[in-house]
Amino acid sequence: MDILFIIIFLLLLIGLAIPFGRYISKVYKGEKTFLDFLLNPLDNLLYKVSGIDSKKEMDWRDNLKAFLTINLIWFIWGMIVLLTQTWQPFWNPDGMQNIEPYLAFNTVISFVTNTNLQHYSGEVSLSYFTQTMLIGFLQFVSAGIGMAVLAVMFRAFASKSTNLTGNVYFYFVRSCTRILLPIAFIGAIFVMLNGTPATFEGAKQIITLQGDTVSVAKGPVASVVSIKQLGTNGGGYFGINSSHPFENPNALTNWLENFFILIIPMAMVFAFGFYCNMKKFAYVIFAVMLIGYLAFLIPTVSYESAGNQLVSNMGVVQPQGNMEGKEVRFGGTLGALWGISTTCTSNGSVNAMHDSFMPLSGMFLMLGMMVNAFFGGVGVGFINMFIFIVITVFIGGLMIGRTPELFGKKIEAREVKLAIMIAVLHPLLILTGTAIASYVAAHNADIDWLNNPSYHGFSEMLYEFTSASANNGSGFEGLGDNTPFWNISTGVVMLLARFIPIIFPLAIAGFMAQKRYIPASTGTLRVDTAVFGITLFAVIIIIAALTFAPALISGPVAEFLTFF
Repeated sequence: MDILFIIIFLLLLIGLAIPFGRYISKVYKGEKTFLDFLLNPLDNLLYKVSGIDSKKEMDWRDNLKAFLTINLIWFIWGMIVLLTQTWQPFWNPDGMQNIEPYLAFNTVISFVTNTNLQHYSGEVSLSYFTQTMLIGFLQFVSAGIGMAVLAVMFRAFASKSTNLTGNVYFYFVRSCTRILLPIAFIGAIFVMLNGTPATFEGAKQIITLQGDTVSVAKGPVASVVSIKQLGTNGGGYFGINSSHPFENPNALTNWLENFFILIIPMAMVFAFGFYCNMKKFAYVIFAVMLIGYLAFLIPTVSYESAGNQLVSNMGVVQPQGNMEGKEVRFGGTLGALWGISTTCTSNGSVNAMHDSFMPLSGMFLMLGMMVNAFFGGVGVGFINMFIFIVITVFIGGLMIGRTPELFGKKIEAREVKLAIMIAVLHPLLILTGTAIASYVAAHNADIDWLNNPSYHGFSEMLYEFTSASANNGSGFEGLGDNTPFWNISTGVVMLLARFIPIIFPLAIAGFMAQKRYIPASTGTLRVDTAVFGITLFAVIIIIAALTFAPALISGPVAEFLTFF
């Protein structure tokens, strides 16, 4: 039954992603949509208050400056809010205290970069003001600005020859008001009607059946839950995220939230095809992403449905599969579906504890983040795939003996060097960080980071840096990560892994936009064919396999082999 659910779920996603992609294309082209009459006044108010000329065309450098400036402002705002919680004048009924500076640094970078790695539990650390005016706010704008940068690249690729690449402010506002806000509003109403709290009252004291008095945290949860999924953010209101019944009450909310995780990353691929009039190319790229997603999903569902072999050896029957760390509401299969959905995107929310997945399931979760291009986050997922496309076109050009061309523009040494630097950066951050953490842990026996020894303990550290570098935010929560080392190191990784892979592709798009357009000829390497799709998929797998194989063998694969 669960397998049938997954099939129907994916077919519905794909069926809706295509028209949604067409709508997103219209939004970024500035064409009329059915929401204009309602939201145009809001757009105009935002432009007027901020003094922005939304009609002014900018080159890629001006768009980059705007992108970096607005992120710096958000960082400063975030640090102020977290370091002054004690003195917030309202929306702090439970008296939350100021956040420690190292943790504040990590948290603000985490949400500004759309990572949402959380080294705290929100219900016992953050005030309602912080949850709404910082956490909820950043989950909107960090998603919106990532989508806006991709829209700038759309504009660059659609042009024959120009140095103008649109207006990132215009795309940013449209992303928030035309795409994220309406859908997130509907999602918040839906989860609220299914039992998710939406209140500013403080924690409620209740008496349990055993006669104990306990404090039950509440708050404005519904609004945070909706945007955390839709914007591929993943930052949970509660420490255990979407496995908490207040964040994810039942099967209906579980379906909707999983749907929200994937719909925009999928639709963005089709949006590119409609915007640039390259629909066949978009279908090829979508097929590559979908095949990669399924290549991780199918074995993970199989392992989690089969259960734990060591438990079976004890004579225990596991009809629901591996249920350690799973919610009975969802079971092993739907936990696996969510896990792969959230790690193949940069979402990071969880409805089951990834630390309790079977060893090879944990490997596939990490591979989703290591590849970081099978759908990925809103906006940045397609940007990451673009780097693999450039590398594949370069290799293909060498194979046919021609100067590589993409979208009618020559790919030259400058573009290839930038693409290679980004391809190297991701594994460099992950493997270097893991190596340093392993050294520190091995030479400090009393450091007490790891709740698990040996191979699984190594996997916990590898997963943490993988999640930070992929701007994902999920974790193997056997790791004690609220320490100065982890707060600073993952904060730096998140910062580098967010901005460099945006800056360099934006530069590549800007350089390409300025080049002379070359019509396709019989010698042109076509990128809208199945052959190119197969080559692209092979390049992705080879790069990921060669780079991360030693680390994966040392962690999840070695742990798997101990079962026999």
